[in-house]
Amino acid sequence: MTRRRAIVAAPIAVAIDAPDIETAARWAAAVAPHVSTLKVGLELYLRYGPEVVETVRGARGVELFLDLKLHDIPATVAGAARAVARLGPAFLTVHASGGADMIRAAVEAAPDTRIAAVTVLTSLDEAALDTVGVRGPASDAVRRLAVLAVGAGARALVCSPHEVAALRSEVGPEVTLITPGVRPAGADQGDQARVATPEAALAAGADLLVIGRPITRAPDPGAAAAALGAALRRAGASPS
Repeated sequence: MTRRRAIVAAPIAVAIDAPDIETAARWAAAVAPHVSTLKVGLELYLRYGPEVVETVRGARGVELFLDLKLHDIPATVAGAARAVARLGPAFLTVHASGGADMIRAAVEAAPDTRIAAVTVLTSLDEAALDTVGVRGPASDAVRRLAVLAVGAGARALVCSPHEVAALRSEVGPEVTLITPGVRPAGADQGDQARVATPEAALAAGADLLVIGRPITRAPDPGAAAAALGAALRRAGASPS
């Protein structure tokens, strides 16, 4: 992970899942002084395209996480990765279940971007995995997909906090582990099934925590981001 903003920035990617570009800009401006990364997801990108990327990132010096979860045949994913690579994202997500050839195509098409392979969505529990025909338990499916993705050149993995420690042992220290499903103690779990607190996720070995609604839906998103960063420092977490 990049360390240049380590003194002030918490290892948090704030999910800017805003209803419009004006709200996205406001949230980004509020939280950027306190976190390392801003995440733009599929819905916002499809609505506004590259404009929202530049609006969110602005001149704030934060890294951009473009969370599009690409999943198609290798040639199509390569074309899509090449198209968005010009926006300079630090991370671009693809689904690990697309296979090694697809992941490799994305890696080769966007060599300056860290391709982050999504293993098993944190909204899926064991029962949901079974209904879509994925052999469980979730931890085994995550491990299989992670090994496949890293072997195909992915430099980052997206997994739930529950699988971080095992994956760190499996893939080593050089692969960035990104964890959604992170909720401060007492926060609403929302549509996430496999969750943990920010402190627990970092203690397990996560590099970057994806946090959305607990920050962006707070009365003061900037204050919420600052408070989470301070809590992580008090817990002894090393900022990213």
